[in-house]
Amino acid sequence: MEIALRAALIAWLAADPALSGQLNAVVEEAPSRTSPPWLALAASASTDWSCKTASGREVRVALELHCRGDAPGAAADLVTAIEARIENLPRAQTGFAVATIRFLRARAEQRGQNRRAVLLEYRFRLLAE
Repeated sequence: MEIALRAALIAWLAADPALSGQLNAVVEEAPSRTSPPWLALAASASTDWSCKTASGREVRVALELHCRGDAPGAAADLVTAIEARIENLPRAQTGFAVATIRFLRARAEQRGQNRRAVLLEYRFRLLAE
């Protein structure tokens, strides 16, 4: 279910017209030749979340946004749009259902050459169909 969630999440984020208009790429790992801003699914990990009647997984996902800007709030609107899109991921997916989506934490850092990175971590609880 972890791999299926990763694919569904990337497709869901890439299909948003507002996000695709602002991002140069929405990919599963850091793109090699794409200029910022871009969003990548940096990492995921899963554990058992089964119940008596269905198998399940708890999947933790980290997404990393890379952009440019000197001001601390340079990516604030874009981060808000990404978070809203994640929260609205359709619960019914092929092969599994999303029981819960929970924001865990975010981290932002200023990097050299006017670059910023924002890490967003989420927990998804999934049940197999």
